[in-house]
Amino acid sequence: MTTTTRSKPAAPKSIPELSADLDAGLRRLKLATVRRQAAEVLHVAKTQRWTPEEVLRTLIEAELAARDVSNAANRLKAAAFPVTKTLDTFDVAVSSIPAATFDYLSSLEWVRAQHNLCLIGPPGTGKSHTLIGLGHAAVTAGLKVRYFTAADLIDTLYRGLADNTVGKVIDTILRADLVICDEIGFAPLDDTGTQLLFRLVAAAYERRALAVASHWPFEQWGRFLPEHTTAASILDRLLHHSTVVVTDGDSYRMRHRTTGGDRH
Repeated sequence: MTTTTRSKPAAPKSIPELSADLDAGLRRLKLATVRRQAAEVLHVAKTQRWTPEEVLRTLIEAELAARDVSNAANRLKAAAFPVTKTLDTFDVAVSSIPAATFDYLSSLEWVRAQHNLCLIGPPGTGKSHTLIGLGHAAVTAGLKVRYFTAADLIDTLYRGLADNTVGKVIDTILRADLVICDEIGFAPLDDTGTQLLFRLVAAAYERRALAVASHWPFEQWGRFLPEHTTAASILDRLLHHSTVVVTDGDSYRMRHRTTGGDRH
């Protein structure tokens, strides 16, 4: 649709209200923005002698813009990010993530291709910031995102197991285009927790993008995944079609604390 910018004069003190039947029709069609702006747009169109096409275009563009804002806000709320972190505030120059890799991840091509991302490295090296920043970028791009810590994810799956709805819970989680699981390995899982994690990873395999972060190298995941066969199956599916980024360096949080900067 070609955008036509029209200059609007200052609105008069009194604009004729929209007729009741049009107001009711727009309400029924759930065209809230059109309903709210129609009277003023029609008044301006009359005084400036707009064509019917210009009137229609102005109202449609206003409705689409309002819905885009509303949908983005709903997607951001559904993502359940614990804090606000964006890619714009991530200092690539002082991180251990190569600029070319960061640019690729920022493009979100891997999300659209249902590929995975694994961030491995010690605490404070930008893993969570990167995951949340990529999640925010995906929301802005119109994608659905869901963020979990590993502990919260397993608790959610356990609740589904308790009432025999774990399959439905996994299906609901995988309605998102990108599922983020942060802090894998902060606490060990029992055999049941490992099986639940496998069910999610297996269900997402080549269907949805997963982005995970852990401070444990892959060869040490047996420290918190007790059932080794299942652990191997999780890694096999997680690492196929995956970008692996190993972060290192001093903790950003400790560095800022030492220099008197803000904590992150």
